[in-house]
Amino acid sequence: MKWFKRDLKYPKFYRHYKAAFKNKINDLDAVRFVVFDTETTGLDPKSDRIISIGTVAVQAFEINVYDSLECYVKQEHFNKDTVQIHGLLKAGNITKLEEKDAIIAFLAHIKNSVLVAHHAAFDIAMVNEALKRMGLPKLKNKVIDTGKLYQKTKYIKDHKHYSLDELCNTFNIRMHDRHTASGDAFLTALIFLKLSSLLKKKSKNLKLKDFMHWF
Repeated sequence: MKWFKRDLKYPKFYRHYKAAFKNKINDLDAVRFVVFDTETTGLDPKSDRIISIGTVAVQAFEINVYDSLECYVKQEHFNKDTVQIHGLLKAGNITKLEEKDAIIAFLAHIKNSVLVAHHAAFDIAMVNEALKRMGLPKLKNKVIDTGKLYQKTKYIKDHKHYSLDELCNTFNIRMHDRHTASGDAFLTALIFLKLSSLLKKKSKNLKLKDFMHWF
């Protein structure tokens, strides 16, 4: 009963998120991948903050644009130097959520999906820091980094951090809505599908573990 009492200390939305992981999916075509990106006030997960989150789902290796999330986050912490990158002002006409509400919406959307992001360690760290401020544990989802997946498919051993721009150019993907969370999530989803196709050509019995790595 200790686990039950421990879970009760968490809010209902987090208990629902955690409960989703009781469902195990083994069929790769049935796996729901949620490709996501965050725009932030800077590059330090400890001191910087999320200002927008964008996602798009991939299932049966097809993008479902209707299964997506886009939200903008109110933050007192603001860095005017990053506005030229993401274009988001502290004020403005865009409807914004409190950080807590944005994270609640994100957890409700992703459930137990496999998360996909480019240079995923940063985006995961940003979300985990937001969860920490809410007094909650880290994300439980499996994570795929398209940068590392590219190295795996090409057998690259130079440990270079390939940018999203570089991979878009490699695969002739038009960079529309670059540096918006939703735009970058969609670009990353296109790259993920290209890389998945390369993996499928190398293995007829592809499994989820073939996508995984530690970062």
